[in-house]
Amino acid sequence: MASSGRLSGKVAIVTASTEGIGFAIARQLGQEGAHVVVSSRSEAKVDKAVNSLKQEGILVNGLVCHVGKEDHRLKLIEEAAKIKGSIDILVSNAAVNPVFGPMLNTDDKAWSKIMDLNVKASFFLCKETVPYMEKAGGGSVMFVTSIAGYQPFSLLGAYSVSKTALIGLVKALTPELASRNIRVNGIAPGIIKTNFSQALTSDPEAEAKVLESVPMQRVGKPEDIAGTAAFLASDDSKYLTGETICITGGMASRL
Repeated sequence: MASSGRLSGKVAIVTASTEGIGFAIARQLGQEGAHVVVSSRSEAKVDKAVNSLKQEGILVNGLVCHVGKEDHRLKLIEEAAKIKGSIDILVSNAAVNPVFGPMLNTDDKAWSKIMDLNVKASFFLCKETVPYMEKAGGGSVMFVTSIAGYQPFSLLGAYSVSKTALIGLVKALTPELASRNIRVNGIAPGIIKTNFSQALTSDPEAEAKVLESVPMQRVGKPEDIAGTAAFLASDDSKYLTGETICITGGMASRL
C-alpha cells in the first residue's frame, strides 16, 4: 500500500480526476502517500479510475460528483472527511468549455455554464472544504487554471476569461486563508494532450501550429503537471502561497 511518502497520512480531494490531468494528479498524490478521493460525473469512469489506482496499491475512494451542484460537492467533501475527520489537500480541476469559435458568438447559456462550473463551483468547493482543513491544522488548495488565463486563446474566449478569474481567485483567497494556515496556489498548464484539448492536438496541422509557440517543441502530458501538484500539496512548499505556476514548455505567459 502507498502509505509512505511525503504526503503520507494526508487526505486529498481531486475533482474531474478519472482521466487526463486530474487522474495524473490523483495518481501522483497517491503514489506519494496521500489517500485520494477521485470523482467525475461518470460512474463508469469513477469505477475504472478507482480500480486502476487500487491495483497500484494507492489508497483511494471515488464517487460521482457534478461540482456545479451543491449537494454533490457536499457529498464529496463528506466522503473525504470520513477517512480521518479532516481534509488536507484540495485540487479543483473540473472545467467545461461548450463553445469553440469567436468570443462574440458566445450566448448567455454557454457563458453562464462556463462561469458557473469553472469559477463559481471552484470557489464554493474551496469554501465548503475550508472547515475540514482547519480541523487538520491547515492545508493546501490548488486551482487548475490555464495558460489561456494569461494569454487568451482566440477561439476559446469565454473559457480563457474563466481561467483568468481563477488566477484572481488565488490572489483574493490567499490573505484570508493564510491566517488559517491554508495555502492557495494555481497551476496553469499549457497545451496538454488530453481529451479536453483534442481540437488543438488531434490534427497534425493544428498541432504543428500550436508548437510554433512552444520552445520545447512538444505537447505536454498530464504527468508533466502532476509533480508540481504534489510539490504544492507537500511541506516542501510550506512558504509558497498566492502564486500560479505555469507549466507550458516555455510558452509566453503572464499578463
